[in-house]
Amino acid sequence: QVQLVESGGGLVQPGGSLRLSCAASENIFSFNSMGWYRQAPGKERESVASLTNADTTNYADAVKGRFTISRDTAKNTMYLQMNTLKPEDTAVYYCNAVRYWPTRREYWGQGTQVTVSS
Repeated sequence: QVQLVESGGGLVQPGGSLRLSCAASENIFSFNSMGWYRQAPGKERESVASLTNADTTNYADAVKGRFTISRDTAKNTMYLQMNTLKPEDTAVYYCNAVRYWPTRREYWGQGTQVTVSS
């Protein structure tokens, strides 16, 4: 059973920074892609950033230039560095991992709350 455990959320003032971590119970190279999603109250879950095994990254327009996704394969951990945070970044952030073989499987963490407020 794959486990993804997020950490690093919290309360931060506008303009501040946070780094989220997602620790995987398995070798992260066993996943074809990993990413971060977020869900604000009353809104649908949305993709924030993704990273493939080929090191291809993709970002939502709302976070481009402010957020950076990365991984440390030695620690089986993925990160999301969030800079210049805005109140509209407030949401629960979820770690996601996808494996395509032998069948497509998708895994989620439990989520970590990020609140941007003065």
